[in-house]
Amino acid sequence: MTCYFRHLKEVFKKAGIEVNKENKREVDKAIHRIVGVEYKNCSATWKDIKKRIAEDEMAFISKLKTIS
Repeated sequence: MTCYFRHLKEVFKKAGIEVNKENKREVDKAIHRIVGVEYKNCSATWKDIKKRIAEDEMAFISKLKTIS
């Protein structure tokens, strides 16, 4: 779980999301819903996240803002 979070520190910061041990699981589940990947499929989720950030980082950040 959350194997890609360390790569998203700046993205979370831009989205105004502070990840902590209390909300980490819920943030992870929300990201899986955003990208449409089954929960706990870390590699597929990270692959889609990288693609979305490369295509339009601000659009991805906007979606993240809806979970905070």
